[in-house]
Amino acid sequence: MMVRKTKEEAQETYTALLDAAEQVFSEKGVTRTTLNEVACAAGMTRGAIYWHFKDKAALFQAMCDRAFLPMDALLNEIANAPDKDPIAALRQMMVHLLKQIATDKRQRRVFDIIFHRCEKTEEMAFFVLEQEKRAECLSQMEVILQLAVTHGVLPATTNTLIAMQAIHAYLIGLIHEWLVDTNAYDLEQHAEEMMDIFLAGLVARPPLKR
Repeated sequence: MMVRKTKEEAQETYTALLDAAEQVFSEKGVTRTTLNEVACAAGMTRGAIYWHFKDKAALFQAMCDRAFLPMDALLNEIANAPDKDPIAALRQMMVHLLKQIATDKRQRRVFDIIFHRCEKTEEMAFFVLEQEKRAECLSQMEVILQLAVTHGVLPATTNTLIAMQAIHAYLIGLIHEWLVDTNAYDLEQHAEEMMDIFLAGLVARPPLKR
């Protein structure tokens, strides 16, 4: 019973530290935030952070992983489900992401931290991790587009690399610009039509291999 309680307490501490990191990163920016400030915001000592995280890069990565884990799982599910319509499944995933950002405070805050509260400096090792995660995501997305070719939804001559890069740029652009002014329009209400505009164009005139 004591071991179980200790594990539960450790998980509670871990969660509280991630919550505090989100708060302080959002307020001060990642580069200017110290681990001591995160610990104070969580009502803990700096030692509590080092029990769970090697450094600020590990803390930042854990914060991102917590926010993106459901989306990573959904991408994997689509890529490994050959019977589904790949484009429809990709649309579902992207619409879900946009609506999550519009309605879920944590998702919105983490994306805002990544886009607007990070100063990319050489000593910030987590940007290397960020690039690795981005590459994994793009690779999964291209697998889904290749499935669309296999299903005949896209022609065999489709340049899936360029299609993948275009989808990613469009999606990230939507999120980035909306976070600059969240009052510009209702992202939750218009998420479906905004993705439909892009995907209809992709299916009608996909980039072709040369």
